[in-house]
Amino acid sequence: MSLTIYFLRHGQTECSRNNSFCGSIDSQLTPEGLEMAKAFAEAYSSMDWTAIFCSPMRRTVLTARALSEAIGMEPQLRDGLKEINYGKWEGKTPEVISREYHDDYIRWSADPAWYAPNGGEMAVTIASRAIQVIEEIKSLYSSGNVLVVSHKATIRIILCSLLGIDVGRFRFRLGCPVASVSIVEFTSHGPLLKALADRTHLDERLRNLPGT
Repeated sequence: MSLTIYFLRHGQTECSRNNSFCGSIDSQLTPEGLEMAKAFAEAYSSMDWTAIFCSPMRRTVLTARALSEAIGMEPQLRDGLKEINYGKWEGKTPEVISREYHDDYIRWSADPAWYAPNGGEMAVTIASRAIQVIEEIKSLYSSGNVLVVSHKATIRIILCSLLGIDVGRFRFRLGCPVASVSIVEFTSHGPLLKALADRTHLDERLRNLPGT
């Protein structure tokens, strides 16, 4: 049996609903976000889980809690799984950022790997800290199912790093809507993407809510 990691993005927040950059803002889940977490737990609690790793932000901890309580397994919190810090852009929509920081936003959009939001983090920085967590998981567990609960940018950057995609393209190559799960199996040939941004555990109402 090989190691398989399930990358779950947290449920809906006010920021995701309004399409604004959340980053290091420690936002809560909306009532619908809590529903999303419960829906994931109901769909996946019958699986044999080896471990749960989680960003320490409230929105990810609350998302992980539904499954952790259902199966009696405590999440292991890792700072490396936190969302990218958007600096002065946090809490603002792309439209506002483009207006207030136009040139910087254009440069960041062109290459977020090496160009950071004003006062924020580069994607290569996120890749470095997040992949350390993945390497830790691989060193601890050679097989089994591990849940990683993290954030939109961080999950996409991890997937790019694992699959050999330029992390500077993370925003335009991979989708990651709220409460979606992407699955990577670590085979003898390397990481194999088994599912991307799957949301079949959500009902139609939750899947069709506005936001990102």
